[in-house]
Amino acid sequence: MKKASVFVLIVLTCLFMITGCSSTSTATSKGTDAEYVLRLGHLQTETHPYHKGALKFKELVEKESKGRIRIDIFPSSQLGNGRDQIEGAQIGSIHFHIGSVAPVTNFAPKFNVLNLPYLFESREHAFRVLDGEIGKELGEDLANRGLMNLGFMENGWRHMTNNVKPIKTAKDAASMKIRVQESPPYISFVKALKSTPVPVPFGELYTALEQHVVDGQENPLAQIYLNKFNEVQKYLTLTAHNYDAAVFIMSKTTYDTLPKDLQKVITKASKEAIQYERKVALEDEKQLLEDLRKTDIQIEENPDLDSFREAVKPVYKEFEGSIGKDLLEKIESLK
Repeated sequence: MKKASVFVLIVLTCLFMITGCSSTSTATSKGTDAEYVLRLGHLQTETHPYHKGALKFKELVEKESKGRIRIDIFPSSQLGNGRDQIEGAQIGSIHFHIGSVAPVTNFAPKFNVLNLPYLFESREHAFRVLDGEIGKELGEDLANRGLMNLGFMENGWRHMTNNVKPIKTAKDAASMKIRVQESPPYISFVKALKSTPVPVPFGELYTALEQHVVDGQENPLAQIYLNKFNEVQKYLTLTAHNYDAAVFIMSKTTYDTLPKDLQKVITKASKEAIQYERKVALEDEKQLLEDLRKTDIQIEENPDLDSFREAVKPVYKEFEGSIGKDLLEKIESLK
């Protein structure tokens, strides 16, 4: 796995040297010249809110820079998995990445706080945290790693699916193999439910579910429906156990090489694109639930969420020391 990751980075570095951020003019798809050709990668399909947010960002940047910057978008893990893309951003071979917080914790452990179950009681609570001083504080941890967080897009509320039985209470979620991201809080979340966490790369998840390597998984509705997990899962429970904020990362090396006027274009466009993507994600989530109701998957829409919150209390005790009790209290105070 490590060798594959290194290989991806070598290839991307070579691409960067050939066509990356430079002062050499490069023809855009519109036939005009761009001084800077920047690559944006994410792991999701072209119908996912990430991609819609990326397209809005591209539109704004290219317009406001008057064509001096061109943004090329690479969806569906074309530039590697989440960690590959973040490592690429560190060295400047990838210029932007939109993705889950989980891989970021390998570079800035404080981000683990955002992966705690039932941290946010609403989107509004999440926005107060992410768009305020706490979000800024978390982002500062990335600066020392050659990364900038331009802000937080949205991946939506995460829910559980499985192939074994309907889940109404936390006790029902026991004794299963559940796919998780390689993130300590997610692993601890599944263990708190007395099930077995199994890290599986997202690109391999459909096959893992189909072949019963794992019994279930947890993801937002967009991933569940757009990646057709409902075809290989019998039960969906709307646990809403995590509001999955999405980092919008930029290579600090790349940012620092841009003239100040273009830095301002990037900053302004990212803020507008984030608000646009959040709106799209909310609208899509409502439609996706309607679409899933029309499939064969059995949906538990009113699980006993209090039983889940009670079951996962030990997860907070486990991470209180590393994350900081004061940070948890600050987040609680913004409810």
